Amino acid sequence: PALKPARSHRGRRAGPGSMPGGRREAPQGTTATAMPAFRQVGEKQLPQEIIFMAWSPKRDLIALANKVGEVLLHRLANFQRVWSLPPSETTGKEVTALAWRPDGKILAFGLADTKRVILCDVEKPESLHSFSVDAPITYMHWMEVTEESSVLTSFFNAEDESNLLLPKLPALPKNFSTTAKIFSEEKSDEIMKLMGDVRLNALVLGNNSGFIEIYAYGMYKIATVTGVAGSCLALCLSSDLKSLSVITKVEISPESEPEITYFQFDTSLLSTYLPEVTRMARKFTHISTLLQYIKLSLTCMCEAWEEILMQMDSRLTKFVQEKNTTTSVQDEFMQLLLWGKASLELQGLLMSQLTVKGLKKLGQSMESSYSSIQKLVISHLQSGSEALLYHLSELKGMALWKQKYESLGLDVTGIEEAITAVGSFILKANELLQVIDSSMKNFKAFFRWLYVAMLRMSEDHVPPELNKMTQKDITFVADFLTEHFNEAPELYNRKGKYFNVERVGQYLKDEDDDLVSPPNTEGNQWFNFLQNGSHLKESPLLFPYYPQKSLHFVKRRMEGVIDQCLQKPADVIGKSIHQAVCVPLYKAPRSEDSTPQLFKLPFLWNDKTSNLHYVLFTMLENSVSKIYILRRHTDISRSANNGIIAVDFVSFLNNNTSESSGVSFYSCLDAHFYDNETITVVLAENPKQEGKERILAQLPLSSVYTKETQELEFSWNSGQRLDEQADDIPTCTVSIENQWRVLENMKAQYVAVNGIRKVSCVLSSNFRHVRVFEMDVEDDGEAEEEEEDETAQYAGVEQEELDRSLDNPDNSVCVGAPQPTDATEEHESNLET
Repeated sequence: PALKPARSHRGRRAGPGSMPGGRREAPQGTTATAMPAFRQVGEKQLPQEIIFMAWSPKRDLIALANKVGEVLLHRLANFQRVWSLPPSETTGKEVTALAWRPDGKILAFGLADTKRVILCDVEKPESLHSFSVDAPITYMHWMEVTEESSVLTSFFNAEDESNLLLPKLPALPKNFSTTAKIFSEEKSDEIMKLMGDVRLNALVLGNNSGFIEIYAYGMYKIATVTGVAGSCLALCLSSDLKSLSVITKVEISPESEPEITYFQFDTSLLSTYLPEVTRMARKFTHISTLLQYIKLSLTCMCEAWEEILMQMDSRLTKFVQEKNTTTSVQDEFMQLLLWGKASLELQGLLMSQLTVKGLKKLGQSMESSYSSIQKLVISHLQSGSEALLYHLSELKGMALWKQKYESLGLDVTGIEEAITAVGSFILKANELLQVIDSSMKNFKAFFRWLYVAMLRMSEDHVPPELNKMTQKDITFVADFLTEHFNEAPELYNRKGKYFNVERVGQYLKDEDDDLVSPPNTEGNQWFNFLQNGSHLKESPLLFPYYPQKSLHFVKRRMEGVIDQCLQKPADVIGKSIHQAVCVPLYKAPRSEDSTPQLFKLPFLWNDKTSNLHYVLFTMLENSVSKIYILRRHTDISRSANNGIIAVDFVSFLNNNTSESSGVSFYSCLDAHFYDNETITVVLAENPKQEGKERILAQLPLSSVYTKETQELEFSWNSGQRLDEQADDIPTCTVSIENQWRVLENMKAQYVAVNGIRKVSCVLSSNFRHVRVFEMDVEDDGEAEEEEEDETAQYAGVEQEELDRSLDNPDNSVCVGAPQPTDATEEHESNLET
């Protein structure tokens, strides 16, 4: 069957001549005129070889990855560059996969050298979120659930009350270097932006070590599928979540060529429990972003704590090492406090090393640093961990609803442990607040007294307001000296200093060591009560307290417990996913690894409306490669008719060669689904002929799955590979008549398309030469079905009609479509344009 002529404006049939594309068959003796289909909108020679390209699902943007590890975003118009993200040591330099979130707001890419997946904002080239994976990613696919059901709708409307109950998380301070951009934007709810729509979307990652991971919202791992044979070349999770299509390259033995195999995995657990999976995934995504928020807040606190605060300890230690007297440092200061006189050595330390100016500076930086740490604890750490407690408690409620959530692997005891760990973290943060509070008071009094003493030593004028010192103040400073200024030789062995005057820094050190000066619990009645009461110690209502440990240590422990609790569902769901179908397709030639695998067929597609999985692939036979279309129903239990069909391309358009050459065959180089009805192909003329031109064409599926091919059913022989039964595969010969275009001066090899935006991008075999087209040939596609059976019988009539309508545009009649009366003027202008 010939490809149908496309529709022109207003649903009229257009003959081959009026088609914006296709060559017009000329009468004998006249020269043929050609009008190319598809409008070219840009062309570029790029400096680096492209290894991957993917169109944005919602906008005219195309993402490219190149050999040096850059990720680029280009516009359709003139192929203009929007931004580029250069490779870096931290993220990685070897991009191996690329995928767009279905709403087009986030681009994900996988890096092989650092084994990371980065989620990047489409607006500007910066990482919003990233996570590590166990093995380098070889393919990624980001799908969205399309199913509509009353349960889901009510769930979407009742989305998360947490934003009504919890205060908004304050944005992280902008001036701290390492903060991720996600939390530093004012007034934007970045976590929600990162999750996108309420509807579930999932990023599916395949790698070369036998397992597939599914991440809900691209952030939280919802399933780990193990036992996948071979290295993953392509995958596609159907939008009804019933099955997962995978194509892998299986190495059978080192000598023989690897086999390309198609698998279909049954993921019915996900589709059965879709509302539960969605709700659980959203909770888990909230929890993992909150963990990230707490981690970043802690980083900001560490940055606010300055090294200058260590000066006191190091100066005093040096003083101990250099002094000749036997009096201790504590006594030296005590003498200064009581008699107002200092030994010459102490005078030397204070006047020449510390200096009046230095003391002032130390006091100021201590105050600013402590108060900013205090603010971060109160506003960020506490609100973050309270939100975490809230979400974990909700999760616990879900886990107790066993009939709905037990089969997804939610486990109450694990969640309870996580809640306890968060409680311990909150306790530790409160302890830090108390330490900061007492340190600030002590240091203020100490510095004020020392400042006056030093002014007196240098015989400067002492301002009268500083001169007053009550008995209470003196006692306060004396207590501070007694507690903080005693030499500790065992501390010198541990940390290389005799003193630990500054008590806040130890909480922010990321070490497993115990705290140098843990808080003094003597005389704390509550603490003693708990220690002595045997029943209370084990009570689940009390959060355990780690007096010897730093804040970092408790945070790390909390992260570990929560991760473990979130990990279990992924294992349980992963175990429920099992292989249902395995079809060995063909032997792959051992590649020379010059072409990145990312472009090569097979190509997978999920038709969401009719719930079908499609596989496009080519098997080389006698230098003319047909394109094979394999299709299966997403529901494992149902079968799709015309399970496999081969398409041969011929063309009768040889007006550029002599008449005798007859039919020319085309080899298919690359094929991608343009939309559910159409496949875009790049064809090369049969190498035997001189022309060898490359052609970009649209192949409607309606011309493949016709009434004639309905009867041809292929009988599978499961014992053999598909390429061994290739001769029995029903073949449909399609002639390219319109909706095609010769790609002049370009060795086109690969194509990436997007039917929603009606755009395509063709890449040449040197991976550098790119051309972009607008594909919209005004094909309405509504009347595809009823026109399936019409064949060339109309061709002659149409030609006449067409000639008549060109002579007399006013009363043009079109075959095969009702004539809209109000369209005459418009038709006229169409013809003129």
